[in-house]
Amino acid sequence: MKQPLFITGIGTDVGKTVVAAILTEALQADYWKPVQAGYENGTDTEFVKNIVSNPNTRVYTETYKLKLAASPHIAARQEGLMIDLEKIKSDLKIIQQNRNSHLIIEGAGGLMVPLNDHEFVVDLIKKIDAKVVLVSRNYLGSINHSLLTASVCKSNNISVLGWIFNDQYLDYEDEIISWTGIPKIASIPLLHKIEKKTIENLANIIRSNIQELFADR
Repeated sequence: MKQPLFITGIGTDVGKTVVAAILTEALQADYWKPVQAGYENGTDTEFVKNIVSNPNTRVYTETYKLKLAASPHIAARQEGLMIDLEKIKSDLKIIQQNRNSHLIIEGAGGLMVPLNDHEFVVDLIKKIDAKVVLVSRNYLGSINHSLLTASVCKSNNISVLGWIFNDQYLDYEDEIISWTGIPKIASIPLLHKIEKKTIENLANIIRSNIQELFADR
C-alpha cells in the first residue's frame, strides 16, 4: 500500500486542483477530495475526472460534499453535520484495499482550515499519515503565507515532498526554497486556458521530478 500524497496550499484559490490534476496525470494515480465545500460551479472531483487523460486513474466520491462555499466546519454545520476525521480515514482504507496505485488527496484550503470545532486540515494529514506537496501561487503576500505554511508543517513533523509554484509575479521562488529548506518540484506558468493537453504536457514535464522525490523518501 503506497503512502497517499496530500495536496495542500498556502491558502484558498492558489491552484491546488490544477496541481492535483497534473500530479494525478504524471503518476497515473487515483484522486480523492474527501471534503468539498461549495459546488454551485461544479466540484473539484468533476474537474479532475474530466481533465485527466490516462486510462488508469480512478476518481473517488467525496466523503463530505457540502453545498455552502465556506470553511468546511461552517458548511457542515449549515447541513446539521460534523466532519468526522475517523470517517475519512475509514473511507481511505476502503479506497486502498484493492488498489496499489498512488493516491492524490486534495485538501480544502490551507493547513489551518477548520474541519470541525477542534480539528484542522493539518490534523487530517497526520491522521492518515500522508506525504505533502505544498502549492504556492505567486502574488503579493505569498512569501509570508508560504513561510507560515512551511512552519506549520515543520512544527507538526509533516513529511513534505516539495513546493509546486504557479502563476507569475516576482522572482522569489528560490528565496522561499532557501528559507524553508523545502525543495521545488516544479513551477507552473500562468494558465489562461486549461485543457486535457495542457495537463498532459505539464505532467510529462514534472513526472521525473516527482518520481525521484518519491524514491528518496
